[in-house]
Amino acid sequence: MVALETRSQHRCFDGIQGYYQHPSTAISLPMRFSVYQPPQAKQQRVPVVFFLAGLTCTEETFMIKAGAQRYAAEYGLMLVSMDTSPRQTGITGETDAWDFGAGAGFYLDATQTPWSQYYRMENYITQELHNIVIEQFPADPDRIGIFGHSMGGHGALILALRYPDLFHSVSAFAPICAPMRCPWGQKAFRNYLGEDQQNWRKYDTTALIEDGRRVPDMFIDQGSDDQFLAEQLNPDILKKACREANQKLTLRFHSGYDHSYYFISTFISEHLRYHCDVLS
Repeated sequence: MVALETRSQHRCFDGIQGYYQHPSTAISLPMRFSVYQPPQAKQQRVPVVFFLAGLTCTEETFMIKAGAQRYAAEYGLMLVSMDTSPRQTGITGETDAWDFGAGAGFYLDATQTPWSQYYRMENYITQELHNIVIEQFPADPDRIGIFGHSMGGHGALILALRYPDLFHSVSAFAPICAPMRCPWGQKAFRNYLGEDQQNWRKYDTTALIEDGRRVPDMFIDQGSDDQFLAEQLNPDILKKACREANQKLTLRFHSGYDHSYYFISTFISEHLRYHCDVLS
């Protein structure tokens, strides 16, 4: 069993908000994650929802900013969030840009050196962290969902499509829907995965839908005043692919909302209610 270092724990809506660190075999470096255990977890295993945060965020961002614990306590959901990349790898240029490298792991397993030695976020989440949560917290292994924001929304969608037996519900706030077609995704994929765009398709939600991957349902919220909507997020491209593939999609646009956690906190209760309903 992996040895966890408890960095801090806090009573929160009669549950426990905890922050942890452990040596990661997937990443080959220490990794940090956070868990909110609702009060129901004192008596029984509860459904768990993984949240994947966006560019520049850490394992703390969602837990501090989203206001999610109030609703997780009400619905009996465990929440798990993790850091958005390895840290302090020693790779030259790792911290030069805010949209690539540290804080920007894109939830994939890199194949290109030097990134491939450490940047293995897909393996970390779906194997190592998943097992830690099941083994060391009162999480129900048969009721697991995933959601995220921006880069993390991309991560949630692709991991749900790639691991449908692992994640049984999926939603996203302002996800990068077609990373092969936007500057953020192209920069990350070229450096992490190389020039062969067939390898990029494995980590592009729209391409995965086009190539036959399916989930029972997708639930996405998008702010209409999001500053990244036109250039980076491309929800309409995903909407078209889902329509042509007969993939069920609920895509809601919200007038006046931007890309921030103010947007997330406004609709977080509906996303957690959605996951609660699906996982129950």
